[in-house]
Amino acid sequence: MAGNVTSLFRDGAGAGPVDFRVPGNPYFPTPGMFDELAARLREIVTSGPSDTDTVTAGLSTLLRLPEQCVATGNGTSELIAWIDHVLVRESLAVPVPTSGRWTGRPTVTGKRVDMFPLQEADGFALDLDRYAGFLRARGSRTAVVCNPNNPDGGHLRRERLVRFLDAMADLDLVVVDESYVEFAEAEPEPSVVREAVLRPNVIVLRGLGPPGVRLGCLVANPALAGRVRSMLPKWNLGSLAGHVVSMLRDHGPAYERSLDQIREDRRDMAARLAALPGLTVYPSQAGFLFVRLPVGAEGTVVRDRLLTGHRILVRDCGDKIGSSSRFLRLAVRPQADVRRLVPALEQVLYDSAPAGGSGYSSGTATIDRLIGETSGAGLRLTGPGSAGTAPRPAAPVPAPAVGTGIPLPAAVPPMPVAPPGPAAPWAPAASTPPGVPARGGLTAAQVRGTVRPAEPLPRKEDRPWQSTGT
Repeated sequence: MAGNVTSLFRDGAGAGPVDFRVPGNPYFPTPGMFDELAARLREIVTSGPSDTDTVTAGLSTLLRLPEQCVATGNGTSELIAWIDHVLVRESLAVPVPTSGRWTGRPTVTGKRVDMFPLQEADGFALDLDRYAGFLRARGSRTAVVCNPNNPDGGHLRRERLVRFLDAMADLDLVVVDESYVEFAEAEPEPSVVREAVLRPNVIVLRGLGPPGVRLGCLVANPALAGRVRSMLPKWNLGSLAGHVVSMLRDHGPAYERSLDQIREDRRDMAARLAALPGLTVYPSQAGFLFVRLPVGAEGTVVRDRLLTGHRILVRDCGDKIGSSSRFLRLAVRPQADVRRLVPALEQVLYDSAPAGGSGYSSGTATIDRLIGETSGAGLRLTGPGSAGTAPRPAAPVPAPAVGTGIPLPAAVPPMPVAPPGPAAPWAPAASTPPGVPARGGLTAAQVRGTVRPAEPLPRKEDRPWQSTGT
């Protein structure tokens, strides 16, 4: 691929790229607020930022929480780093797949990370009772719950989550990561932020503002919040973060309307994607949708073809523990952008199938041939005139999709097979009891050619990895 992703954004030819990777709020700030920011850009850039305590005081007023219960960070990522450094002791448990900040950061700092796998068969829903049993069995001292979860957007109702907090009162710490809770609509008040103020071992994380403004906050009882605040740099926030807090405070109704619009866009986007054959869309209460590609589709290939052929950026989840590249996380975008995404996915997934195939292309020639020959059922097709025995001719290798720049492998001629040599003068197989090694260390069945020889095990003295002790 020539150039890089950044060059696509700088290239003014044709339709501009659409980014479905990073979830955010495309409706806030409003155009009028951006005009206000533009008019004050010189002042914002050249003046010193407010200190962290000043921004925290404004944010506490906005959230209607005591200031001593709030700590403000340069995004939730900075706060997670300080939680791990100051409050997490020997172990931490987290359901997976989830945000890589929870599976990666504690591992780097030497903590044991106990990963509770969410099941695809259950739609990646978190069963809090099973998770509690897992915590007890593993002896985890810190528990993390992301609500809504990233990348699937799964949501736990507040009542169930409060019962879980009650049951985990003996742990060192329970962190509820609500980075995307502002997009939820499943219940009027989905957050447990006010529970955190009253409990000795609970922290709630919130993300605020546009993705380009790193602004997050931590809410906990004064003792926990104070320990994190004491570690934060005095000037850890830029000037723009303070202006965003002011905008959130002064333009509350516009902010609420923007969230309502995102929720409507999410419903529309989920319906349009679910109409694509073989594509599974999981229920989400976040600012993104988690989708499973059709059988045989490779997320990295789909991602690259959407980028090079359609100037659309998506995120495949092959790097997330507990997921694979068969899954994409798609940020919720305005309906005009979704109307551009859906036809592009249709073309990438279905329009470049092999002749006579299933009408679907995975982007991998070998998989395409297999699906074309088996109709996706795992068994070779037979039909009139096939007699059920003659092998089907290989389907022709499809040409690359237009604009992908991804060459497909050329057909490889079959390797010549040497004619079988004369049979060796073995003794009759019947003279060797079944299961007893015959000549050359083979069993009778192996002599008859029905079983491949087993590789001999190394002697005990040649196995240094096998300990003789307990």
